[in-house]
Amino acid sequence: MESELEIANGDATYDLSSILSSPYRDYLVRNNGDQVKFDSFKGKITGLYFSASWCGSCQRTTPKLVEVYNELAQSKNFEIVFISSDDEEESFDAYFSKMPWLAIPFFDFHARGKLNALFGVGGIPHLVILNEDGKILTSEGVRVIVENGSDGYPFNAEHIEKLKKQDEEAKMNQSLKSLLVTESRDYVMTSDGKKVPVAELEGKTVGLYFVLATDDECLDFNPKLIEVYNSLREGGESFEIVMVPQDEDEDSISEEFETFPWLSLPINDTCCLKLVWYFELAAIPTVVIISPNGKTLQSNVVEAIEELGVKAYPFTPEKFAELEEIEKAKREAQTLESLLVNQDSDYVIGEDGVKIPVSDLIGKDILLYFSAHWCSPCQAFLPTLTKAYQEINKNNKRLEVIFISDDTDQKAFEDYFSEMPWLALPFGDKRMESLSHWFKVAGIPTLVALGPTGKTVSTDANGFIMAHGAEAYPFTRERIEEIEVWGPRARAFDEESKDKTAAQG
Repeated sequence: MESELEIANGDATYDLSSILSSPYRDYLVRNNGDQVKFDSFKGKITGLYFSASWCGSCQRTTPKLVEVYNELAQSKNFEIVFISSDDEEESFDAYFSKMPWLAIPFFDFHARGKLNALFGVGGIPHLVILNEDGKILTSEGVRVIVENGSDGYPFNAEHIEKLKKQDEEAKMNQSLKSLLVTESRDYVMTSDGKKVPVAELEGKTVGLYFVLATDDECLDFNPKLIEVYNSLREGGESFEIVMVPQDEDEDSISEEFETFPWLSLPINDTCCLKLVWYFELAAIPTVVIISPNGKTLQSNVVEAIEELGVKAYPFTPEKFAELEEIEKAKREAQTLESLLVNQDSDYVIGEDGVKIPVSDLIGKDILLYFSAHWCSPCQAFLPTLTKAYQEINKNNKRLEVIFISDDTDQKAFEDYFSEMPWLALPFGDKRMESLSHWFKVAGIPTLVALGPTGKTVSTDANGFIMAHGAEAYPFTRERIEEIEVWGPRARAFDEESKDKTAAQG
């Protein structure tokens, strides 16, 4: 057998019959079981499609790839070979049944693994396209085909560069029509199935909502987005949302869509995947804001909507700059009372639920401890925090901790709080949500340090305590730098003193 990899002028050249075969197999298969010898596609441009049935992105990519393959296979010298990452033959067969091209047989695990390693496949879907001589044309075949369809052919560098320039020009001339209209569709849908022409949305501020029906973060975000959408519409604002569903299961998203007041692209529309690549989507959920002139205004306003609600509208840079100045002023004016006192509550609780007025805590150093009974890292951190708390307050009580629970039931909260020697917000207190937003708590445990004036000293006090224990108090940057600079010197001095004493003895 020939060498799997030859080097020609510094470029990798692959002999397809060599890298796609194995010692006991000299053929590929079709989904009807037919065996196909390698000579049948010799001299063709070939795509190696790394994919799997369990991969949602793959499920959304494959229909587009089928469409392009069917357009090119008859009139062009183009072939695709499926290299599966499935672990079960039944799943492989069901997925492969949707594909009109060839595949490495399921049983040949070694060949499939070898190809993944050979082409450095770090994630799927992944499409490597090789020319007639076996040289790589592009390792970004998925992106090229999703963005350009069959127009991406023949996939060489010169042609792709030409398409990139065309894409840049198209972005400069971007409009709602260029984003949402295809050759076969010029409308979006209402939840009851009515067609709304895209032309009717022109001149409006439009949010493109990229969503997965079953994703927990989307499920948490939907009520807030519905609230903002309804408020803006009822207030007469020229605002619309167009959902860009990312589900491959039509039933799940259809059921969810019935509860939404906005519009949507048809489920599994080719535009859904194309827009993911176009906007270089990095997260779900994402809301991209398109201005009334059709240009992209903001790449993702999910966080702004969660924190600011309708105040973030109309999502312009000027509006965000104004809100930033307001927030800056609020942070500069921050006090313990501004954080912990509202119309409903002006206290925290101690042992046995005793109410402690927030006013009694003014002038103290405070740690806000975002934690939960169900959180293993929180459970592991609690003894360290308790020890530091007790050491800091050994001579006189200078520091107070307030537990802010993310527990889901009263008993779990009470059981966990009973292990703590400090204060807490009552279970289910609304201040927990506002404080989490204010301090942008992304995970737990999180420990926020406040100085005697109520200003924020650190949002990473748990890291400081883990590294330095009680010595980290009062958690200022100056104190941490002092420890990190002088700590090693002090230890070295102590060791030197011990050595001198021992020598004199």
